[in-house]
Amino acid sequence: MHPQSQQSSFAFSVSHRLEDTTPGAGDGGRRHGRTGTITTPHGEIRTPAFIPVGTKATVKAVLPGAMADLGAQALLANAYHLYLQPGADILDEAGGLGAFMNWPGPTFTDSGGFQVMSLGSGFKKVITMDVPVDADKAGADDRVAVGKERLAHIDDDGVWFKSHLNGDRHRFTPEISMQVQHQLGADVMFAFDELTTLMNSRGYQEESLERTRLWALRCIAEHERLTAERSHRPYQALFGVIQGAQYEDLRRKASSDLGGMDFDGFGIGGALEKENLGTILGWCSDELPEDKPRHLLGISEPDDLFTGIENGADTFDCVSPTRVARNSAFYTPDGRWNLSNARFRRDFTPLVEGCDCYTCTHYTRAYIHHLFKAKEMVSATLISIHNERFVVRMVDDARAAIEDGSFYELKAEVLGRYYTRTSSS
Repeated sequence: MHPQSQQSSFAFSVSHRLEDTTPGAGDGGRRHGRTGTITTPHGEIRTPAFIPVGTKATVKAVLPGAMADLGAQALLANAYHLYLQPGADILDEAGGLGAFMNWPGPTFTDSGGFQVMSLGSGFKKVITMDVPVDADKAGADDRVAVGKERLAHIDDDGVWFKSHLNGDRHRFTPEISMQVQHQLGADVMFAFDELTTLMNSRGYQEESLERTRLWALRCIAEHERLTAERSHRPYQALFGVIQGAQYEDLRRKASSDLGGMDFDGFGIGGALEKENLGTILGWCSDELPEDKPRHLLGISEPDDLFTGIENGADTFDCVSPTRVARNSAFYTPDGRWNLSNARFRRDFTPLVEGCDCYTCTHYTRAYIHHLFKAKEMVSATLISIHNERFVVRMVDDARAAIEDGSFYELKAEVLGRYYTRTSSS
């Protein structure tokens, strides 16, 4: 498919497998968790790894140098947002996403499909998890959030959508998504897929899955053409996206179908119920090639991360660490706390004692509490640095624990402590 001289700059190798390092753990079944290394033109990613999100070519409120200092191995940006502003051609002229944002390491871009579909139906981020399931009700397949206008309209060729910025009408097809992402220039990009919700009917899920399969073939063909045409640029890996909602047969079919295609790796996303995350990911890992990386889209809660790692996810991304930071929430080993609470006004300790992040080694809870109350923007910067470091380190610790055989002990210790306050309140 790809010119060998280019494709050889992207690779994935497995180092340790969870079932080998912790024999007899759990119920004795097969363990998909593993450690490994993704090699890209801009460096290596040791997996499992958390990939912080820089939606618009920036991690909100945090400089790229600070992201490197806190241990981020790669960053993920959003094709939909960058296509609308400033335009993919601008990034191409700048030398690609990394050069544009002054990030020297590996980069990812998603296809824009999530934003096109989720913003298009008005559900935004609640589209994937914890949405009441009433898929058999009439009209569920055309559901739009209350008070919202449908901005996206899907057909077999692609999607028409209106910009959330100014209402201009745009068209995304598999080919256009590939063209946009090639111009954005990330090391890893994702095939254009249709996102469904837990409220879609079984019949629509089947129809959508076939549409996504056909789009995947078109993405591969266009990716091959553009890779040859743009041979002066570093090779960009293409990941297929596994859909299928909560249905085992559909998830397995999607994994088998796309797993047999010439993708460099796979993204696992779409509608799923939180409590079934591990089961669904396990179905996918059963069917997907062992020698290609798996990226779990939109995950950062501690229990979800450990579930994802245990069931075969190699990388993760999520906006949550910086999103909650802008509302003064910070992560601790004992759960998430809100720094705007008055009890922190005279608390001259770090956000977390012993944390090695820049924020905790230089500032106190009282100072950042003051910044937040005074509406000073640097409050978001300082909390974001800490939150990103917290999640990055958690996944790094899980990787080390797989290698030394202590994964299940770490999982029990971390989750038992983190959720104690929640479960007892």
